[in-house]
Amino acid sequence: MQLIRCPYHLLTASVVAIVASAAAVPCLAQATASLPSWTASVDAALGRRGTMNAGGVYKFGFPRSDMHVAVQGVQLKPALALGSWVAFKPMASGGTMVMGDLVLAEAEVATVMQALQDSGVTLTALHNHLLHENPHVMYMHIMAMGDAAKIARSIYAALARSETPLGMPVSPTAAGPVDLDTVGIARALGYSGKMNSGVYQVGVPRAEVIREHGEIVPPAMGVATSINFQPTDGGRAALTGDFVLLGTEVNPVIRALRSHGIVVTAVHSHMLTEEPRLFFMHFWANDNAVTLARGLRAALDATTARR
Repeated sequence: MQLIRCPYHLLTASVVAIVASAAAVPCLAQATASLPSWTASVDAALGRRGTMNAGGVYKFGFPRSDMHVAVQGVQLKPALALGSWVAFKPMASGGTMVMGDLVLAEAEVATVMQALQDSGVTLTALHNHLLHENPHVMYMHIMAMGDAAKIARSIYAALARSETPLGMPVSPTAAGPVDLDTVGIARALGYSGKMNSGVYQVGVPRAEVIREHGEIVPPAMGVATSINFQPTDGGRAALTGDFVLLGTEVNPVIRALRSHGIVVTAVHSHMLTEEPRLFFMHFWANDNAVTLARGLRAALDATTARR
Protein backbone atom coordinates (compact mmCIF):
# COMPACT_ATOMS: atom_id res chain seq x y z
CA MET A 1 0.00 0.00 0.00
CA GLN A 2 1.51 3.34 -1.07
CA LEU A 3 1.03 6.17 1.36
CA ILE A 4 1.36 9.91 0.74
CA ARG A 5 3.61 11.43 3.35
CA CYS A 6 2.91 14.82 4.88
CA PRO A 7 5.69 17.40 4.33
CA TYR A 8 8.05 17.68 7.26
CA HIS A 9 7.46 21.44 7.55
CA LEU A 10 3.93 20.70 8.86
CA LEU A 11 5.53 19.76 12.14
CA THR A 12 6.43 22.43 14.66
CA ALA A 13 8.11 22.21 17.99
CA SER A 14 4.92 23.19 19.79
CA VAL A 15 2.85 20.33 18.38
CA VAL A 16 5.32 17.48 18.15
CA ALA A 17 3.56 15.67 20.99
CA ILE A 18 0.26 15.46 19.07
CA VAL A 19 1.31 15.49 15.43
CA ALA A 20 1.65 11.71 15.12
CA SER A 21 -2.12 11.36 15.12
CA ALA A 22 -3.17 14.79 13.82
CA ALA A 23 -0.89 14.76 10.76
CA ALA A 24 -2.54 11.58 9.55
CA VAL A 25 -5.80 13.43 8.83
CA PRO A 26 -4.53 15.82 6.09
CA CYS A 27 -2.39 13.01 4.70
CA LEU A 28 -5.41 10.76 4.32
CA ALA A 29 -7.47 13.60 2.84
CA GLN A 30 -4.76 14.28 0.27
CA ALA A 31 -4.36 10.60 -0.57
CA THR A 32 -8.08 9.97 -1.07
CA ALA A 33 -8.80 13.08 -3.17
CA SER A 34 -9.42 10.98 -6.31
CA LEU A 35 -11.49 8.28 -4.55
CA PRO A 36 -15.27 8.20 -4.01
CA SER A 37 -16.27 10.52 -1.17
CA TRP A 38 -17.52 7.72 1.09
CA THR A 39 -14.04 6.23 1.39
CA ALA A 40 -12.72 9.13 3.50
CA SER A 41 -14.88 8.26 6.49
CA VAL A 42 -13.82 4.62 6.26
CA ASP A 43 -10.14 5.61 6.09
CA ALA A 44 -10.62 7.74 9.20
CA ALA A 45 -12.40 4.93 11.06
CA LEU A 46 -9.71 2.37 10.27
CA GLY A 47 -6.74 4.71 10.68
CA ARG A 48 -5.22 3.98 7.27
CA ARG A 49 -5.83 4.34 3.58
CA GLY A 50 -7.48 1.55 1.61
CA THR A 51 -6.75 0.49 -1.96
CA MET A 52 -9.38 0.61 -4.71
CA ASN A 53 -9.72 -2.67 -6.60
CA ALA A 54 -11.64 -3.80 -9.66
CA GLY A 55 -15.38 -4.00 -9.12
CA GLY A 56 -15.43 -0.93 -6.87
CA VAL A 57 -13.96 -2.85 -3.91
CA TYR A 58 -12.13 -0.68 -1.37
CA LYS A 59 -9.80 -2.95 0.58
CA PHE A 60 -7.63 -2.65 3.69
CA GLY A 61 -4.82 -4.88 4.90
CA PHE A 62 -3.78 -5.46 8.52
CA PRO A 63 -0.61 -7.59 8.42
CA ARG A 64 0.03 -9.49 11.66
CA SER A 65 3.64 -8.38 11.81
CA ASP A 66 3.48 -8.95 15.57
CA MET A 67 3.10 -12.72 15.08
CA HIS A 68 6.06 -15.06 14.77
CA VAL A 69 4.66 -18.25 13.29
CA ALA A 70 6.55 -21.21 11.84
CA VAL A 71 5.42 -24.20 9.78
CA GLN A 72 7.87 -27.08 9.47
CA GLY A 73 10.79 -24.75 10.09
CA VAL A 74 9.62 -21.98 7.76
CA GLN A 75 9.04 -18.59 9.41
CA LEU A 76 5.91 -17.19 7.77
CA LYS A 77 5.93 -13.67 6.39
CA PRO A 78 2.68 -11.79 7.03
CA ALA A 79 1.99 -11.64 3.27
CA LEU A 80 2.15 -15.43 3.02
CA ALA A 81 -0.61 -16.37 5.46
CA LEU A 82 -0.86 -13.82 8.29
CA GLY A 83 -2.63 -10.87 6.69
CA SER A 84 -6.03 -9.75 7.96
CA TRP A 85 -8.10 -7.84 5.42
CA VAL A 86 -11.42 -6.00 5.19
CA ALA A 87 -13.16 -5.01 1.94
CA PHE A 88 -16.00 -2.54 1.29
CA LYS A 89 -18.30 -2.40 -1.74
CA PRO A 90 -21.29 -0.10 -2.30
CA MET A 91 -24.49 -2.08 -2.93
CA ALA A 92 -26.88 -1.42 -5.80
CA SER A 93 -29.71 -1.47 -3.25
CA GLY A 94 -28.01 1.17 -1.09
CA GLY A 95 -25.56 0.94 1.78
CA THR A 96 -22.31 -1.01 1.76
CA MET A 97 -21.40 -4.69 1.80
CA VAL A 98 -18.35 -5.51 3.93
CA MET A 99 -16.42 -8.77 4.06
CA GLY A 100 -13.19 -9.68 5.77
CA ASP A 101 -10.83 -12.29 7.15
CA LEU A 102 -9.24 -11.62 10.54
CA VAL A 103 -6.06 -13.46 11.54
CA LEU A 104 -6.11 -14.17 15.27
CA ALA A 105 -4.23 -15.95 18.00
CA GLU A 106 -6.33 -18.51 19.88
CA ALA A 107 -6.46 -16.29 22.96
CA GLU A 108 -7.86 -13.40 20.90
CA VAL A 109 -10.81 -15.23 19.36
CA ALA A 110 -13.40 -14.88 22.14
CA THR A 111 -12.93 -11.16 22.81
CA VAL A 112 -12.85 -10.21 19.13
CA MET A 113 -15.94 -12.33 18.47
CA GLN A 114 -17.80 -10.68 21.34
CA ALA A 115 -16.99 -7.19 20.08
CA LEU A 116 -18.19 -8.05 16.57
CA GLN A 117 -21.39 -9.67 17.84
CA ASP A 118 -22.14 -6.69 20.07
CA SER A 119 -21.88 -4.33 17.09
CA GLY A 120 -23.91 -6.43 14.65
CA VAL A 121 -21.06 -7.68 12.45
CA THR A 122 -21.85 -11.23 11.32
CA LEU A 123 -19.41 -14.10 11.87
CA THR A 124 -19.50 -16.38 8.82
CA ALA A 125 -16.66 -18.81 9.62
CA LEU A 126 -13.98 -19.59 12.19
CA HIS A 127 -11.34 -22.19 11.45
CA ASN A 128 -7.74 -23.05 10.58
CA HIS A 129 -6.03 -22.48 7.24
CA LEU A 130 -2.73 -24.16 8.10
CA LEU A 131 -1.56 -27.36 9.77
CA HIS A 132 1.28 -27.82 12.26
CA GLU A 133 1.89 -24.08 12.63
CA ASN A 134 3.41 -22.89 15.89
CA PRO A 135 1.76 -21.07 17.56
CA HIS A 136 -1.69 -22.03 16.34
CA VAL A 137 -3.51 -19.41 14.24
CA MET A 138 -7.26 -18.99 13.71
CA TYR A 139 -9.06 -17.22 10.87
CA MET A 140 -12.35 -15.39 11.51
CA HIS A 141 -14.44 -14.49 8.45
CA ILE A 142 -16.92 -11.67 8.79
CA MET A 143 -19.66 -9.88 6.87
CA ALA A 144 -21.83 -6.81 7.41
CA MET A 145 -24.21 -4.64 5.42
CA GLY A 146 -25.14 -1.03 6.14
CA ASP A 147 -23.33 2.23 6.84
CA ALA A 148 -19.67 1.88 5.78
CA ALA A 149 -18.17 4.17 8.43
CA LYS A 150 -20.19 2.62 11.26
CA ILE A 151 -19.15 -0.89 10.21
CA ALA A 152 -15.52 0.25 9.92
CA ARG A 153 -15.59 1.64 13.46
CA SER A 154 -17.01 -1.64 14.74
CA ILE A 155 -14.30 -3.67 13.03
CA TYR A 156 -11.57 -1.35 14.31
CA ALA A 157 -12.91 -1.68 17.86
CA ALA A 158 -12.91 -5.46 17.54
CA LEU A 159 -9.36 -5.54 16.18
CA ALA A 160 -8.29 -3.33 19.07
CA ARG A 161 -9.17 -6.25 21.35
CA SER A 162 -6.35 -8.18 19.70
CA GLU A 163 -2.64 -7.46 19.27
CA THR A 164 -3.15 -6.55 15.60
CA PRO A 165 -0.92 -3.55 14.76
CA LEU A 166 -3.31 -0.65 14.12
CA GLY A 167 -0.94 2.27 13.64
CA MET A 168 -0.46 4.02 10.33
CA PRO A 169 1.48 1.61 8.04
CA VAL A 170 4.95 2.71 7.00
CA SER A 171 5.78 3.05 3.32
CA PRO A 172 7.36 -0.18 2.03
CA THR A 173 11.08 -0.08 1.31
CA ALA A 174 12.41 -1.05 -2.09
CA ALA A 175 12.54 -4.83 -2.41
CA GLY A 176 15.93 -6.45 -2.88
CA PRO A 177 16.68 -9.42 -5.14
CA VAL A 178 14.41 -12.43 -4.57
CA ASP A 179 15.56 -16.03 -5.04
CA LEU A 180 12.43 -17.01 -6.94
CA ASP A 181 11.83 -17.74 -10.62
CA THR A 182 8.68 -15.65 -10.95
CA VAL A 183 8.82 -15.84 -14.76
CA GLY A 184 8.93 -19.63 -14.59
CA ILE A 185 6.10 -19.69 -12.04
CA ALA A 186 3.91 -17.47 -14.22
CA ARG A 187 4.64 -19.57 -17.29
CA ALA A 188 3.76 -22.81 -15.47
CA LEU A 189 0.62 -21.38 -13.88
CA GLY A 190 -0.64 -19.48 -16.87
CA TYR A 191 -1.24 -16.49 -14.59
CA SER A 192 1.19 -13.81 -13.44
CA GLY A 193 1.34 -12.19 -10.02
CA LYS A 194 3.26 -9.54 -8.12
CA MET A 195 5.71 -9.35 -5.26
CA ASN A 196 4.30 -8.11 -1.96
CA SER A 197 6.61 -7.82 1.04
CA GLY A 198 8.80 -10.74 -0.02
CA VAL A 199 5.94 -12.98 -1.21
CA TYR A 200 4.91 -13.65 -4.82
CA GLN A 201 1.11 -13.45 -4.92
CA VAL A 202 -1.18 -14.66 -7.69
CA GLY A 203 -4.96 -14.28 -7.85
CA VAL A 204 -7.13 -16.36 -10.18
CA PRO A 205 -10.81 -15.28 -10.43
CA ARG A 206 -13.58 -17.76 -11.10
CA ALA A 207 -15.55 -17.60 -14.33
CA GLU A 208 -18.92 -17.42 -12.56
CA VAL A 209 -20.55 -14.32 -11.11
CA ILE A 210 -20.72 -14.79 -7.32
CA ARG A 211 -23.60 -13.24 -5.39
CA GLU A 212 -24.40 -12.78 -1.72
CA HIS A 213 -27.85 -11.48 -0.73
CA GLY A 214 -28.37 -10.74 -4.42
CA GLU A 215 -25.30 -8.50 -4.61
CA ILE A 216 -22.36 -9.29 -6.88
CA VAL A 217 -19.26 -10.23 -4.89
CA PRO A 218 -16.17 -9.24 -6.96
CA PRO A 219 -12.99 -11.37 -6.80
CA ALA A 220 -11.24 -8.83 -4.53
CA MET A 221 -13.73 -9.63 -1.76
CA GLY A 222 -12.15 -13.04 -1.21
CA VAL A 223 -13.73 -15.16 -3.96
CA ALA A 224 -10.67 -15.57 -6.20
CA THR A 225 -8.24 -18.44 -5.83
CA SER A 226 -5.23 -17.09 -3.92
CA ILE A 227 -1.71 -18.50 -4.42
CA ASN A 228 1.32 -17.29 -2.42
CA PHE A 229 4.99 -18.25 -2.81
CA GLN A 230 7.54 -17.32 -0.14
CA PRO A 231 11.10 -18.13 -1.27
CA THR A 232 13.00 -20.41 1.06
CA ASP A 233 16.28 -21.46 -0.57
CA GLY A 234 17.74 -22.77 -3.82
CA GLY A 235 14.70 -22.02 -5.97
CA ARG A 236 12.34 -23.55 -3.43
CA ALA A 237 9.34 -21.79 -1.95
CA ALA A 238 6.84 -22.24 0.84
CA LEU A 239 3.46 -22.36 -0.85
CA THR A 240 0.03 -21.67 0.60
CA GLY A 241 -3.28 -20.07 -0.30
CA ASP A 242 -6.78 -21.27 -1.09
CA PHE A 243 -8.74 -22.57 -4.07
CA VAL A 244 -12.29 -21.27 -4.46
CA LEU A 245 -14.36 -24.23 -5.66
CA LEU A 246 -17.75 -25.55 -6.57
CA GLY A 247 -18.75 -28.72 -4.74
CA THR A 248 -18.17 -30.86 -7.84
CA GLU A 249 -14.59 -29.58 -8.09
CA VAL A 250 -13.47 -30.35 -4.52
CA ASN A 251 -12.29 -33.93 -4.91
CA PRO A 252 -10.75 -33.55 -8.40
CA VAL A 253 -8.68 -30.64 -7.04
CA ILE A 254 -7.67 -32.66 -3.96
CA ARG A 255 -6.43 -35.44 -6.23
CA ALA A 256 -4.54 -33.01 -8.47
CA LEU A 257 -2.81 -31.29 -5.56
CA ARG A 258 -1.88 -34.47 -3.72
CA SER A 259 -0.51 -36.11 -6.87
CA HIS A 260 1.93 -33.19 -7.14
CA GLY A 261 3.09 -33.28 -3.51
CA ILE A 262 0.90 -30.41 -2.30
CA VAL A 263 -0.81 -31.03 1.05
CA VAL A 264 -4.46 -30.09 1.53
CA THR A 265 -4.73 -28.42 4.96
CA ALA A 266 -8.42 -27.43 5.14
CA VAL A 267 -11.69 -27.59 3.19
CA HIS A 268 -14.57 -25.43 4.40
CA SER A 269 -16.85 -22.47 3.70
CA HIS A 270 -16.10 -18.79 4.23
CA MET A 271 -19.59 -17.39 3.61
CA LEU A 272 -23.15 -18.38 4.53
CA THR A 273 -25.59 -17.74 1.67
CA GLU A 274 -23.46 -17.19 -1.44
CA GLU A 275 -24.63 -18.32 -4.88
CA PRO A 276 -23.34 -20.57 -6.29
CA ARG A 277 -22.27 -22.44 -3.15
CA LEU A 278 -18.50 -22.24 -2.72
CA PHE A 279 -15.88 -24.22 -0.82
CA PHE A 280 -12.40 -23.01 0.07
CA MET A 281 -9.48 -25.44 -0.05
CA HIS A 282 -6.24 -24.43 1.66
CA PHE A 283 -2.90 -26.05 0.86
CA TRP A 284 0.77 -26.17 1.81
CA ALA A 285 4.09 -27.26 0.29
CA ASN A 286 7.76 -26.34 0.39
CA ASP A 287 9.55 -27.45 -2.77
CA ASN A 288 10.87 -26.21 -6.10
CA ALA A 289 8.64 -23.25 -6.92
CA VAL A 290 8.19 -23.96 -10.64
CA THR A 291 7.44 -27.63 -9.96
CA LEU A 292 4.78 -26.57 -7.46
CA ALA A 293 3.34 -24.14 -9.99
CA ARG A 294 2.87 -27.01 -12.42
CA GLY A 295 0.94 -28.90 -9.76
CA LEU A 296 -1.24 -25.86 -9.14
CA ARG A 297 -1.88 -25.58 -12.88
CA ALA A 298 -3.14 -29.16 -12.90
CA ALA A 299 -5.52 -28.28 -10.05
CA LEU A 300 -6.70 -25.11 -11.79
CA ASP A 301 -7.50 -27.19 -14.88
CA ALA A 302 -10.07 -29.05 -12.75
CA THR A 303 -11.94 -25.77 -12.09
CA THR A 304 -13.79 -23.13 -14.09
CA ALA A 305 -11.17 -20.48 -13.44
CA ARG A 306 -11.40 -17.39 -15.63
CA ARG A 307 -9.10 -17.82 -18.64
